[in-house]
Amino acid sequence: MAPAVILACVAAYVAVLLAIAWRTSRRADSSSYFLGNKASPWYVVAFGMIGDSLSGVTFISIPGSVGTHQFAYLQMVLGYVLGYVAIAFVLLPLYYRLELTSIYGYLGARFGPRTQKTGAVFFLLSRTLGAAARLYLAAGVFQTFVFDRWGVPFSVSVAAMIALMLLYTFRGGIRTLVWTDTWQSAFLLLGLALSLVAVARGMGLDWDGLVAAVRASPHAQVFHWDVSSPHYFWKQFLSGAAIAVVMTGLDQNSMQKCLSCPTLRDAQKNLLWFSVPIVLVNALFLLLGALLYAFAQSKGIEPPARTDQFFPMLAFHHLGTMAAVAFVLGLSAATFSSADSVLTTLTTSYCLDIARDPHRTEAAQTRLRQRAHIAFALLLLLVILIFRAANQRAVIDLVLSLATYTYGPLLGLFAVGLFTRWIVDERWVPLLCVASPLACWALAAHSREWFGYAFGYELLMVNALLTAAGLACLRRSQAQVSQRQ
Repeated sequence: MAPAVILACVAAYVAVLLAIAWRTSRRADSSSYFLGNKASPWYVVAFGMIGDSLSGVTFISIPGSVGTHQFAYLQMVLGYVLGYVAIAFVLLPLYYRLELTSIYGYLGARFGPRTQKTGAVFFLLSRTLGAAARLYLAAGVFQTFVFDRWGVPFSVSVAAMIALMLLYTFRGGIRTLVWTDTWQSAFLLLGLALSLVAVARGMGLDWDGLVAAVRASPHAQVFHWDVSSPHYFWKQFLSGAAIAVVMTGLDQNSMQKCLSCPTLRDAQKNLLWFSVPIVLVNALFLLLGALLYAFAQSKGIEPPARTDQFFPMLAFHHLGTMAAVAFVLGLSAATFSSADSVLTTLTTSYCLDIARDPHRTEAAQTRLRQRAHIAFALLLLLVILIFRAANQRAVIDLVLSLATYTYGPLLGLFAVGLFTRWIVDERWVPLLCVASPLACWALAAHSREWFGYAFGYELLMVNALLTAAGLACLRRSQAQVSQRQ
């Protein structure tokens, strides 16, 4: 597929995003930017969250990872459902009762302003790294198959992508993102469906033949029962539940969209209905991966060393024009849906948690918001360029590994806040939230040597437990609190 055709498809796609942004950002104010005026239809939010949750990592990395991890990822996805139920009935009622815009305001109300800022900083770190990893993956594919042929440097191409996202999210914020995410989810699913059809045609198979090919695939094992394996079912399932709680329920990026629904009941319906297609779509991506490996084997095609390059290589060079178009549409949707909302939610958390000033005027708040929005776009670009220089692993592993370290303290803080009545000396909370991930890093590096056990994503729960244990050590008695007051 010619690079000019690929770029034309992306340009047409972005033109529609800009049109949606223009329509939804008219007469936008802070209420529109932060919570969409509390008027987002729950079913629109639910559908849009599909694209936001899947991202380019799912579209590229998960089909490629089937070659090394089989269908083990589905065990984690099943755990997501348990996590979404917990969010719907534990966290969302709390957020609505407190009328929060930034969810880290709960930490401020429960423990104090220093803990709120600590939680917000960990969110900013987590989401910046995660969004950069996702965008790095997608930008790398466009660079390889389009911009390298034209001699355009990677730094220029990725800067152009971020500038486009900045352009259509700058004014409308969440009110714009709710509707652009819907458009992007539709095209991501269309890209997935067309990719499956293209592979079926390439192998000369009907639906029954595809099912038989997947059943015969050595890559199609879902459940793993070896306790010593990183893919052991209960480790993956419980880790999936914990990851869903932290990467959705304790994450401003996802919760800000849920909180834009008019009522708690609408927000709960949004999240519970969203959990159904997310399992089905991830299963289809894994099925696509098994078929891609079966296709490559039947044609004598050697998979690349980097599994993230496997799907794009087949789509652009071996499966025909329809597969290439489907891939471009799906990847464009995944790229923009996963990264654009991050600029808005990072800006929200910074303005409301880090730089909050109740005496700031609306005009001053708008100026701060706009400057922060631009600053986070530049920071995202910087982190992507660092990944370009350093990263060699499959990005799905990178994103989830980062989550175990950066979201662990958040899980510990919220768990202690929700399930205990402890009063802690919050002066030491920032140091504790740095020490817990460092201890987990040492544990991950040496656990096989020390205990004969290899930690997987369940390290997230260990991280949270260490944070909770540290908070227990920082407990203050009621007498101490009264004396200090």
